[in-house]
Amino acid sequence: MRQKTLLPLNFFGFDLTITNGVITVWLATLLVFLFFYLTSRRLQTIPGKAQNLAEILVLFVRDEVGGQIERDREKWLPFLVAIFSFILANNLLALIPGIASSTGNINTTAALALIVFLVVQATGITKHGMIGHLKSLVPEGVPFFLLPLMVPIELIGQLARPFSLAIRLFANMFAGHAVLLTIISLLFIFKNYFILPLPVAGEVIILAFEIFISLIQAFIFTYLTGLYIAIAQEGH
Repeated sequence: MRQKTLLPLNFFGFDLTITNGVITVWLATLLVFLFFYLTSRRLQTIPGKAQNLAEILVLFVRDEVGGQIERDREKWLPFLVAIFSFILANNLLALIPGIASSTGNINTTAALALIVFLVVQATGITKHGMIGHLKSLVPEGVPFFLLPLMVPIELIGQLARPFSLAIRLFANMFAGHAVLLTIISLLFIFKNYFILPLPVAGEVIILAFEIFISLIQAFIFTYLTGLYIAIAQEGH
């Protein structure tokens, strides 16, 4: 579903227009908050289905993503769980007809990537100081005469990380929605009800695959976030 302007807003030159994609982001945020709030409000020794699902999600992120962070792993767990849950919720909501895709919009994925970039840089500066963090951008043992070449390359590499995060998530989700739209449009192109089983079967198969892709893309984004944080902490 394409982005539609619901309420145009401009605040001191900043475009704060509310679109249906923004509503999806708000809805995903609310659902994630309510899910963890309700499942953690009354914790039980023998968890119910909802609490069990929340524990599985947290343990999955802790073991599969947070395992690469050696320092202050538990402190980073809420951030990583929030990133994973938020992206997954947005991905799955976009599969519901009538709900606009937010992660299929480059503005949303770019904002997430920018947050990760700032967090990673702040982590490196906090652990090693400004000078130490800048030194860590250049591999040890590099000859002095190669520094004018290595420094720009490393800076480009740092900037490429958020760019790759944003493009990867956006491209995968946008492509999936485009395929779904293309298959269902066959009905309107051929205008023949006899081919109805083919688009329907294709939609079911692609939709199941899209659910899998939604999980994978949330995992990849969160995994790389944890990796970048671990690298910033270690300084290499």
